[in-house]
Amino acid sequence: MRTDKPVPRRFPKVPFERRFSAFLIDFSAVWLCSSFVGTGFWHGLVFALLWLVLRVVVVEKNRGQSLGAWCMDMKIIDLRFRKLPDLLTLTKREAVVGLGALLVAIGLNQFFLNPFSALLLASPLLVDCGIAYSDEQYNQALHDRFVGTAVLQTQRGISLDLRVRRWLNLLVENLRYRMRR
Repeated sequence: MRTDKPVPRRFPKVPFERRFSAFLIDFSAVWLCSSFVGTGFWHGLVFALLWLVLRVVVVEKNRGQSLGAWCMDMKIIDLRFRKLPDLLTLTKREAVVGLGALLVAIGLNQFFLNPFSALLLASPLLVDCGIAYSDEQYNQALHDRFVGTAVLQTQRGISLDLRVRRWLNLLVENLRYRMRR
């Protein structure tokens, strides 16, 4: 039986560890820069603005890659059009992720006062991104499903995880060699 629907193209899936590492790089850069402002309302406002700059403006100008995505050889595409998402789609996507990241930043700032609050405030982001771990087709998180985007592997980047792994393997081999002597 023939159907007129196009067959969905399979994209190279990104391992969950790479997505987590890319998010951690972006989150750390924004959190570090916004921590110079202080705490409270201004910290949250600067965090949100820096998040939108890094994850929307930079992604728009850098062919679908933020700093973390560039380090981990990933990019964002719109599944409907099979190209870089437009500015409105990126803004919607990053508003959802940015809210979760802002809650995590608030939880980390309050960690020493109440460690349970850090876990409680991180839970929405963990649920959002945990769904990507169980998705078989495109590894889409809730924020990806909400706007119709996907994260794909690309050849454009520095492969930071592979370089660190190679460097650690050389370090371990060097230590083993020196211990045998």
